Amino acid sequence: MAVHTQHPIAAPPAAPVREATGHLLLRGWCIFVIAMALSGTSPLVTFGTTVSTIIGISILVVSAGIWFAVRPLVQWPRLPWYALGYVAWGVASLLWTAWPQTSVATLTLLLITTFHAFFVGAVLTWRELVRSVASALKWILGLSLAFELWVSLVWRGPILPQFVRPDGPVDDPIVLWSRDNLFDGGRIQGVFGNSNALAYVALLGLVVFAIRIASRAPRRQVLALWLALAAYLFVRAGSATATLAGALVVVVLVTVLLMRTTRRAGERSRYYVAYAVVALGGLAAAWFGRDQMFGALGRSSDLTGRESIWGAVWSRVTEHPWIGWGFASPWIPTDPAFDGWIIDHGVTVMQAHNMWLDVWLQLGVIGVVLLVGAYLAFVWRSWFFAIDRPRWDLVDDRPYSPVTLLPTLTGAILLVQGLAESTPLLSWGWMFLVMFAFKIKQAPLLGRGASEQRLLGEQGDLAHER
Repeated sequence: MAVHTQHPIAAPPAAPVREATGHLLLRGWCIFVIAMALSGTSPLVTFGTTVSTIIGISILVVSAGIWFAVRPLVQWPRLPWYALGYVAWGVASLLWTAWPQTSVATLTLLLITTFHAFFVGAVLTWRELVRSVASALKWILGLSLAFELWVSLVWRGPILPQFVRPDGPVDDPIVLWSRDNLFDGGRIQGVFGNSNALAYVALLGLVVFAIRIASRAPRRQVLALWLALAAYLFVRAGSATATLAGALVVVVLVTVLLMRTTRRAGERSRYYVAYAVVALGGLAAAWFGRDQMFGALGRSSDLTGRESIWGAVWSRVTEHPWIGWGFASPWIPTDPAFDGWIIDHGVTVMQAHNMWLDVWLQLGVIGVVLLVGAYLAFVWRSWFFAIDRPRWDLVDDRPYSPVTLLPTLTGAILLVQGLAESTPLLSWGWMFLVMFAFKIKQAPLLGRGASEQRLLGEQGDLAHER
C-alpha cells in the first residue's frame, strides 16, 4: 500500500539563479571597452586629439581599478608570448627610434590596447565574450547608420571631422567624415569616416551575429535584424578588400565544417592536401588575374594607388632592414618625419597599407618574425579550437559549439585586411588577436576550467548543448 509522506524528495520551488548586479556592470563595462576598440578613429574625428586622449586614459584607469578589485584567475605561464615579444620589441625601439614623439604616443596606445585584451579575456567566459562582442557591434553599427541618417536628414550635406561644415567644394572627399551618400547610392563611411573600416566591422558583425543565431541565443529574431543591418552596411561600404576577406571567411567556414565531419584518423589529411592545392591555385589565379578581379570589384589592380605607397616605404625599409626605424602605428602626420613624406589624394598617408611592410619599416626583420610568430600561434590554436571535438574524459561525441568558430574566422578577416591595410596592428585588430590568443591558452575547452565556471545567465546559449 502506498504511503503518503510529508517529506517530498524534490527541492522546494525557488526563483531561478540570476547574475549579480556587479557582474552585469562588469560585462557592461567590457562591452564599452570592446565598442571603443571597434570604433577605431571615431573618437578622434568626433572630439579631437585632446578629448580622445583623456577618454583613453580614463578608460585605462577604470579598467585597471576593476582588475585589482576583481583579481581574475590568470595562468601566467600560459600567455601569448609572441604577441608580448612584439610589444616588448616595440618598447625597445625607443632606444633607436627616428621619431621619438610618435613612438611614445603610439606605444602608449599599443600598451593600453594590449592590457584591455587581457582584461576582457580574463574577466569573461567564452560565451560572455561572444555576447559582449555582439553587443558592442550593435552599438557601433547602429550608431553608424544613425549618423548617416542624421547627416542626410538633419545636416543635409557633407560633413568634416568635429562637426564642421565645408565652406565649399572640398579638394578631395577623402577628408570628409561623411559624404552624405546614404540616399544617393554612393559609399558610406559611418562613424569611422572611412568606408574600409566600416566594411570590416560590418563583416565581423556578420560573423558574430550568425554565430549567436547558430548558438540558439535568446531573441534570435532580433539578431536576424542586426545581421541584415550588418549585411546592408557591408554592401554600402563597398570595400573590395573586405569583399575578398568575406570570401575567405566563407572558405574557412566551409573547411572547418567539413573537418568536423571526419570520424577516422587520416581523413583530415586528404582535406588538407585538397585545400592546399585549391589554395595554391586560387592564389595563382588571383595574382595573374588581378586586373580582371579588381576591375569586377570596381578597383584598379594596384589597389587604388597602394603600390606607389609600398614602393616609397620599401625604399626606406632597405636603409634599416634588421631593427627598423622605430615603432609608429599609426604614423602621426604632424611628425616632421611623416608630414609630407607620402601624399595620397592631397593628404599625408598615416600607414603603409600593408601590415607586414609597415612592421618591417618600424621594427625590422626581428619585428616581422615576432609578428609572424604571433599570427602563426594564433591561427594554429584557433584552428584546432574550431575543428577538434570538445573532449576532457572518455566521452567522445559531445556536440561542437558555434562559439569556437569566432577566433579562426576573425583571424581570416585580419590576415586579408593586413594585405592592404595596417589597421590590424592597432585598435580592434590588435585587441582581438591578443584577446582570442590569450583566451584560447587560458581556456582551451569551452565551459571547462576555473576561468569558465561562471555560466549563470547563459542558459539560452547552452540549451542546445545539453
